[in-house]
Amino acid sequence: MSETTSERRLLQGNEAVVYGAMAAGCRFFAGYPITPASEIAELLSILLPAADGTFIQMEDEIASIGASIGASLAGVKAMTATSGPGFSLMQENLGFACVTETPLVIVNVMRGGPSTGLPTSPAQGDVQMARWGTHGDHPVVVLAASSVEDCFSITVKAFNISEKYRVPVILLSDEVVAHTRECVCLPEQEKVKVVDRIRPSVPPDWYKPYEGDSRGVPPMAALGDGYRHHITGLIHDEHGFPTQNRHEIERFHKRLTKKITKGFSDIQMSRGFLLEDAEIVVIAYGAVARSSLRAVEDARRQGVKAGLLQLITLFPFPRGTVSPLLKQCRAALVPEMNMGQISREVQRVNQFDCAVVKHNRIDGQFITPLEIFKHLIKL
Repeated sequence: MSETTSERRLLQGNEAVVYGAMAAGCRFFAGYPITPASEIAELLSILLPAADGTFIQMEDEIASIGASIGASLAGVKAMTATSGPGFSLMQENLGFACVTETPLVIVNVMRGGPSTGLPTSPAQGDVQMARWGTHGDHPVVVLAASSVEDCFSITVKAFNISEKYRVPVILLSDEVVAHTRECVCLPEQEKVKVVDRIRPSVPPDWYKPYEGDSRGVPPMAALGDGYRHHITGLIHDEHGFPTQNRHEIERFHKRLTKKITKGFSDIQMSRGFLLEDAEIVVIAYGAVARSSLRAVEDARRQGVKAGLLQLITLFPFPRGTVSPLLKQCRAALVPEMNMGQISREVQRVNQFDCAVVKHNRIDGQFITPLEIFKHLIKL
C-alpha cells in the first residue's frame, strides 16, 4: 500500500489522518487503543513498518506521548493519537514537549466526557483543554479538521508547523469526522509540501541548543549526531541547563511566545464561505462546520444574508480574521458540541455591536443543519 496516491479513494477520517502523517514524513507512532481514535493506530501499525518506520503499542497514554517525544528528540518525525481520557493523561508530558521545544503532533479525536463519558458519541469538549490543559504559560498550536479531506491536508500542515516552529501541535477531530467515509483524491507525494526542522549550521563546539534565530526558533540537532544537547523540564538557558537568573527566565518565556506570534500569518488558518455581503456570520469548526455550511446555503435561499467562517486554527485564536467579521455583521452564531468554548473566544474579541449567539449540544448528538438554519432565519 503506497503512502499517497492520485487515485480517488473512499477513506475514513482516521485513515486520512494516517495518510497525511505518512506524507508529511512521520516515521514513529506510539499509542494506546481508545475509541474513537483506534483506527489511526491500527493503520499505522501496517504502514509504518513497511516504510522503515516504527510503531509501538504502549502500556498507556502517558508512555505513548513520552515515547513520541523521545523519538522526536532523536530526529524522527513523531505522532501519537488518542481521545479525551487519554489526552488528559498526556498533559504533563505535553508540558515537557513545550518547554523542551520538541516537535510533535498529537491527534485528539474528541468524544463525550468528562471521564469515560460517551465513548462512541461526538463532542467538542476538549477545545480549551487543548489550549490550557498543561500548566504554565506555554505556546501550543491547536488545529481542527472538519472533513476527510481536511484530515489529510491539516495533518500535513500540523507536522509542518510543528517542525518549523519547534512546538507541539494538537489536531482536534471528533467522532463524526473520524468515522465519516468520503471519496477523496490524495495528492502524489511530490506534490505535498513537507517542512523539516532546521538543523545546526555550526560545529558541535559552537552549538547552543536553545539559541533562537530571528524568528525565535532554535536549530535542532538530533540526539546521537555529535551535538551536546542537555534536555530538562526545568526552565533553562541557551545551553539547556537549568537557570534561576530572572533575565534568562524572562527571555526564555518571551522567545517561546515570539516564535508563535511571528508565525501568525502562517499558523492561523480559516475558510470563508459567502462572507462578502454577509449580515450574519456562523463561526464553526470540526464536524459542525459541515452542518453550518448547509444551513448557510439554505438560509441564503430564504433571503437571509448568512455566511460561514470555518476555523481551522483554534489557537492561537485568529482574532485578525474574526474581528472584521464581527464589525461587518449584526450577529454571529457559534454552534458547538459543548457548553460554549469557542464562543467565549468570539465574545472576548467582540468590540462591536455584533450580537454573539450560542447554540450548544451536550447530549452526545450531532448538531444538524436544520438546528442552525432555524437560528439563522430568526436572527
